[in-house]
Amino acid sequence: MPVRAELDRIDMKILRELQSDGRMTNVELSERVGISAPPCLRRVRKLEEAGVIEGYRAMLNAPALGYDVVAFCAVGLTLQSEANLKAFAEKTLSWRFVRQAWMVSGESDFLLHCVARDLAAFQDFVIDELTTATNVDTVRTMLTIRQVKNEGKVAFDQPVPPSSSS
Repeated sequence: MPVRAELDRIDMKILRELQSDGRMTNVELSERVGISAPPCLRRVRKLEEAGVIEGYRAMLNAPALGYDVVAFCAVGLTLQSEANLKAFAEKTLSWRFVRQAWMVSGESDFLLHCVARDLAAFQDFVIDELTTATNVDTVRTMLTIRQVKNEGKVAFDQPVPPSSSS
């Protein structure tokens, strides 16, 4: 289990700001969090080195690029040994339609977030690749109607800790 980073109020402000806009300059970020640019940059680098900030990427508009189908697949495996779970998790890395994958508890073993150009391409993936994969027992698909919320991964629902020295 990863060690949790000890973050102060300024670190939390930095993370909130970067999660909402990862393209801002360090100067803009430092102004938003209320510290000067050099210590802000040091803090960001420390957060990156600690693995708290995993990376930066552009968020693309899938429909604008012709990817109109977003679906979720709940996958149940026949056998749930550690080796079988790891093997299926590894297999998801090779499927281009699978954009995110989670190992879950409950009725299913995995939840896959899939994006495809059209329904036929998604159906081909499900029939030809997903359901035929080793150890797959059940697949339940859910086509989305429309996305109603798209926030960052972390909700920051806990109060910001008291400030410490920069």
